[in-house]
Amino acid sequence: MPRTSRTFGNSHLVIETGTPQSDGTTIVERKGLGHPDTLADHLAERLSRAYSRYTVEQFGAVLHHNFDKLALLGGASEVRYGGGKMTDPVRVLVNGRAAPVCGGERIPVLEIVEAEVREFFAESLPEVLGHLDISFNITSNSSPGAVLTGDAVPDRTRWFSPRSVDDLRERRVRFSNDTSLGTGWAPENPFESFVRELVNHFSGQSDFTRSHAWCGSDVKLMGYWDGESADVVLCVPQKSRHVGSRADYIRNTETVLAECHRLAGLRLPSAEARFRLNARDMPEKDELYLTYTGSSIESGDEGVVGRGNRVNGLITPLRPMNLEGANGKNPVYHVGKLYNIAAQRLADRLHETTDGHAEVHLVSTTGQRLDQPWRILVRLSSPDVEVDKVQALVAEALDGFPALTDELVSNGIVLS
Repeated sequence: MPRTSRTFGNSHLVIETGTPQSDGTTIVERKGLGHPDTLADHLAERLSRAYSRYTVEQFGAVLHHNFDKLALLGGASEVRYGGGKMTDPVRVLVNGRAAPVCGGERIPVLEIVEAEVREFFAESLPEVLGHLDISFNITSNSSPGAVLTGDAVPDRTRWFSPRSVDDLRERRVRFSNDTSLGTGWAPENPFESFVRELVNHFSGQSDFTRSHAWCGSDVKLMGYWDGESADVVLCVPQKSRHVGSRADYIRNTETVLAECHRLAGLRLPSAEARFRLNARDMPEKDELYLTYTGSSIESGDEGVVGRGNRVNGLITPLRPMNLEGANGKNPVYHVGKLYNIAAQRLADRLHETTDGHAEVHLVSTTGQRLDQPWRILVRLSSPDVEVDKVQALVAEALDGFPALTDELVSNGIVLS
């Protein structure tokens, strides 16, 4: 396949054209809003955004922090037809770092975090709100590199206790915090889009969930697509206080399956679609996906940042992807967040421009300028590409990190 290599700044750009497209076989997974891993992702991002907003308002800059190692440890519950209750709390392990002071002024880190945790669960799983055990494992220790050679204080030791925002070197030049990778690709095929829509239909604020109070949010889907037929394994929990009997539960599962087939007929009209729902159910033994809160976080399951959906909202092992946990990372210079979002958006632009498949990989080197990745690999299925136009789009994406930071502080990662 044709390959063009160019160097600009400290970046090495490779553009490959005429690359082969997928053969149509797709394996895709998506975890819904109430899945413990999704809860961990969204909560970590919410904490980063809240802390960033506070420090911007108070000091005019995002101070150093990361909450991307947050974890949720499941509680315990009792479930009965028509009722239920929590019997042990959900433990929230807030792991990470955050500057507790700037210029001698205290930052109420724990207060910010606790308020956000409680508000998050009030919105997402209100039944859990009175059953939370929050553990604060937040330090302000600086990264390796501060070598003591005398009376002087190494600059690195001030990262989490700056005398003022002038001590933040990223105010002058942004450097990558890590050697890592950001990946993006476009476009989705119809089955991938269908998976996203189906999970949202049962997990989010949809007409279906508003009219079916028994539908829980801990939805999970694994799908296989060969280009002509779809096989789907789907888990949709039911909330026990809205399910009066085994017969009610079974009728509700029939409603879910009917919705699956209806949506498949609309989105995959020429395909054969098969669905398997709540595969572990044994109705004759009353072993069912019946929950008190609508999420398995109530009964021993755990959630960890980075184990859920990628920044494009899907888990696609046959597509290029990486294992970075983007949520909760610092939005100023953490490449695990910024490069993944930038790569996905750049792939979308290149797809629109070339009308073909686009794949983007941004590879950082720790300590190198954020806007000058060590390696940039662009793969395009189109054989006829204007290389100068591609390079211009790459340069535009790399120049956009300050604006992306502002967007993330305002909105966080918008997970579709």
